[in-house]
Amino acid sequence: MLKRPKLFLSLITILVSLFFWGFFYLNLPVRIGFPSSNLLSVYANYDGPNYMIIAKCGYNSDCIRSQFSLPQPLEYYPAHLPGYPLIIRIFSYIFTSTQAMLFATLLGSIFLTLSFYQLLNLFFNSKKSFWLTLIFLFFPARLFILRQIGAPETWFLGFTIASIYYFKKQKYLVSALMAALAQFFKSPGIILFAAYLLIALTEFLKTKKIIPVLNKYIYYLLVPITAIMVFSLYQLQTGDFWAYFHSGDNFHLSFLPYTVFISNRSWINTIWLEDVIYIYLIAYFGVYKLYKKFKLDILAVYPALFLLATIMVAHRDISRYLAPVYPFLFIAYGKTLNSKPLKTIFILLLPAIFLYALNFIIGNTAPIADWTPYFN
Repeated sequence: MLKRPKLFLSLITILVSLFFWGFFYLNLPVRIGFPSSNLLSVYANYDGPNYMIIAKCGYNSDCIRSQFSLPQPLEYYPAHLPGYPLIIRIFSYIFTSTQAMLFATLLGSIFLTLSFYQLLNLFFNSKKSFWLTLIFLFFPARLFILRQIGAPETWFLGFTIASIYYFKKQKYLVSALMAALAQFFKSPGIILFAAYLLIALTEFLKTKKIIPVLNKYIYYLLVPITAIMVFSLYQLQTGDFWAYFHSGDNFHLSFLPYTVFISNRSWINTIWLEDVIYIYLIAYFGVYKLYKKFKLDILAVYPALFLLATIMVAHRDISRYLAPVYPFLFIAYGKTLNSKPLKTIFILLLPAIFLYALNFIIGNTAPIADWTPYFN
């Protein structure tokens, strides 16, 4: 089977998503105690409807106001970058917007799977990389959900991993193009740019030679240029170059760390937060292991910077915010995850992951009264 691992991983990625969506299509969750549901539950899962709206209207407030009726204010939509809606828009010429959204996610999931497998092959043999990639299809469970709904994370993580892979292969222009594409999908792409900038500075301080460093890293200016292009699109469609920063209650960064534990904040509203501590524990120790192995290498610097940024986030969904760190934790814990006890434990956890995903998707839906514009 391992003679064509990428083909098998792609097929498994497709089959897992089709199997999961089939549960909703057949309304099977109701038979085990969940509320009645169908594919509309998947389509309506946040932030999928927002991306479908942008795919159809761009950031044109008149179009959004006249055709859609979600409760959030119109200035909220620039919080969602245009990369993922553009892919939905392309496939909406073939499918309905809802189908195009899931197809876009599925393609992104395949891309993420293959990018991750390719990166792992730099550090593990094919058999171990294959197993780790299989685990990555399901775990962490929050990322498994993002592979099944309208979300840009699969593309964002795929391009981020591809950028780092090509950086390790010393193909710096391709690496920079991948980083720029990551920026086109989610705003935290700028953290990858910061990681490359920090490494460039470190190399300069070590060698005292500016020209070789510039020749190597100048391509990464494509990342902030991409951000400027996105803001220019906002200027054209909303009249506000800084619309991303004026998108309402969308910024969750704080000047103090761990404000996620201040439960009366608007995006938290719960005291049940013990799991966040365990998430940070696993991430901290994983980043430490990466530093011990790679020192000031992109494989340690990027996840470390992203983790430090995430501890400043005041939002209940820390697991989603931390998603870009997860692929690198698999490298840190790769030997353990390939052990026989962990393989058995993972198999035992699969039903729990599946039920968690069903429960989350059924309970995290936008209040859509009229589906007509989404099916046109």
